[in-house]
Amino acid sequence: MQHSKGFNLEEEYKKYKNVLKGAKEGEVVTRFPPEPSGYLHIGHAKAALINYHYSQIYKGKMIFRIDDTNVEKEKDEYVNSIIEDLKTLGVKWHGDITHTSDYFDYLIEKAEELIKEGKAYCDPTPVDQMRDERLKMVENAYRSTTPEENLKIFRAMCQGPVDGVEEVKNADDYCLRAKIDMKSPNGSLRDPVLFRVNVKPHHRTGTKYRCYPTYDFCCPLVDSKEGVTHAMRSNEYSDRIPQYNWVLQACKVRPVTIFEFSRLNLQYTLLSKRKLQEFVDKKVVEGWDDPRFPTVKGIIRKGLTVEALTEFMLAQGPSKNTNLMEWDKIWSINKSIIDPLSGRFSALSSKNLSTVEVTNVPAGHVEPVETPLHPKEDLGKKVIFQSSKLLIDYEDAAALEKDQIVTFMKWGNFKILEVVKPEAGPVAVKAEFLPDNKDFKKTVKLNWIADVDTVKLILVEYDHLLREKKLLEEKEMPFEKQLNEVTKYVTDAIGETALKDVKLHQYIQLERRGYYKVDKIHEIDGNKVPELIYVPDGKTKPVIIKQNFLKSHTLLNF
Repeated sequence: MQHSKGFNLEEEYKKYKNVLKGAKEGEVVTRFPPEPSGYLHIGHAKAALINYHYSQIYKGKMIFRIDDTNVEKEKDEYVNSIIEDLKTLGVKWHGDITHTSDYFDYLIEKAEELIKEGKAYCDPTPVDQMRDERLKMVENAYRSTTPEENLKIFRAMCQGPVDGVEEVKNADDYCLRAKIDMKSPNGSLRDPVLFRVNVKPHHRTGTKYRCYPTYDFCCPLVDSKEGVTHAMRSNEYSDRIPQYNWVLQACKVRPVTIFEFSRLNLQYTLLSKRKLQEFVDKKVVEGWDDPRFPTVKGIIRKGLTVEALTEFMLAQGPSKNTNLMEWDKIWSINKSIIDPLSGRFSALSSKNLSTVEVTNVPAGHVEPVETPLHPKEDLGKKVIFQSSKLLIDYEDAAALEKDQIVTFMKWGNFKILEVVKPEAGPVAVKAEFLPDNKDFKKTVKLNWIADVDTVKLILVEYDHLLREKKLLEEKEMPFEKQLNEVTKYVTDAIGETALKDVKLHQYIQLERRGYYKVDKIHEIDGNKVPELIYVPDGKTKPVIIKQNFLKSHTLLNF
C-alpha cells in the first residue's frame, strides 16, 4: 500500500537529524524490548516505530529483544503475537530475536558483584511494608547485613533447597535490593528491587532458574551488553533515568545514552492492560483484536493502515511535549491513503426497504450498464443494473414528495409521480425517468439498487469504549460510569450485485455511508454474506448507523 500523496519519508527523516546525542551514522543501535505479557497496543507501536525509524535515519540497526522476566504473566502466545504485529507494522530488526532470559547467568553474576561490593542486599520485608518504608524514606536493618551473609542468602534464593534442606531458612521470602539512597527525593532510587524469587516455570527456560531480575535491573545491563547506543523510552519514565544510569555505573559496564520521546495519549483511549483484560474476560468484546481495542490488531482490523500510523507518528517529530491527541488526525491521514483504493458501491438498510416503480421502463426489463469503480482512479469497472423496479432506503423514500425532481446516482433524473407512506412499514414510490433532463445541480441525490440479484451485507460500526476523553481517577468518577453503554452498532443491509466480488480485508466506499473494510465473509444459506466494518474518515460527526437506528448492540455489563 502506498503512503498518502505528498508524504516523503526522506523529508520526514530530516526532522530527526542531529537529534540523537553522540549519534554517528552507521553506528547507532536502538532496541525494542517488549514484555510478552499481553498484546501490543498503539503506544507500543509508537515505541517500535520510533526505534526502527531512528535506526534507519542514522543507517544503523534495531535490536528486537523479548523482555521475558515476568514469569507470572508471560506466554508464548504473546511472543508470537508481538512478532506478528512488528511484521505488520513493517518494523525490521537486526539479526535474531534476543531474549533477556539469554542473559540470566550474566545478570546473576552482576548481582553477585554488587553484593560483594556492598551495593546490594537481601531483604525479607513484606511487600506492603517495604512500599510504606520507601514512601516514608525509612531504612531498615537489612541494609547493614554483611556482603558475605547477603551473598549466601542470594545464592540460596537462586539455588533453592538442596535435597529438601534449606541452606538459608525462608530464603524464598527474600528479594535482592540495590543499596542506593533511601532518603532520595527520587523514589526510584530508594533501594529498588533487583531480583525476586518465583518458583513457577518460565515459558522459555522452564525450571532452570527460580530467581528473576526486575526490568529496571536487567534492561540497562542487557542494553549495554548487546551494544545498544541509544535507549529510547517514553518520557513517562523520566524519573527512572537516574536508576538506569546507576545500574550501569555500579556494574562498571559501557554507558548507554537515553533518548526520551513523548508518550502517545489519544482521546477516548484505554491502554490499561488490566482493564482491557477485564473486557476480554467478561466477553464484552470479541477478543484482543476487537476493533474497539487500541491494540495493533484491533486498530488494523478497524481499518487503520500501517502507512497512516507511520505518517502520524513521524509527523509529530522528536517533540517531547505530551498532549491529549484526537483520533481524527490519524483517520484523516488514513482516508487519504484508502480513498484511491476504495471502489464505490451502493448499499441500503434492509429495515423497511422501500420500492420505486419506474413507470416508463417496461415491466421486468433489466439492462446491464458498465461504470467505473472509482471516479478518479483506474480500479476497473463494475456492472450495475437498471430496471423497472428499484430499491431505496426507507429514510430517502419517506422524504420524497409528489412532482419532486431527484437524481438516482449513476442513472439520471427522475420525476416523482406518487408516494405512498403508510403509518408503518416500507414506502411505495412511482417515478418517471427523465432522459433529457441533465440539470443535476440542485437535485437530491439518492442511492438505489435494482431489485435484481442483490447481496446481503452486515454493516458494523464501533464507538469508543470510553465516553470521557481521558480516563479519570476512580475518586473523580467510578470506572463503570466512564464507559459508553452501547459501543457496537449492526445493520442488516443489501448491496448491489457487484459486491459479490469483494475480498477479505478489501477497502470499499459505500456511497453516502462512508468507507468500510471487509472484515469477514460469512456463508449463509449457500450465499456469501460480507461483514463490513465502518472506517472513520476523520470528520467530526455522530456514528453513521446511530443516526438512523440501533439494530443490535453490546452492553458493557460491569
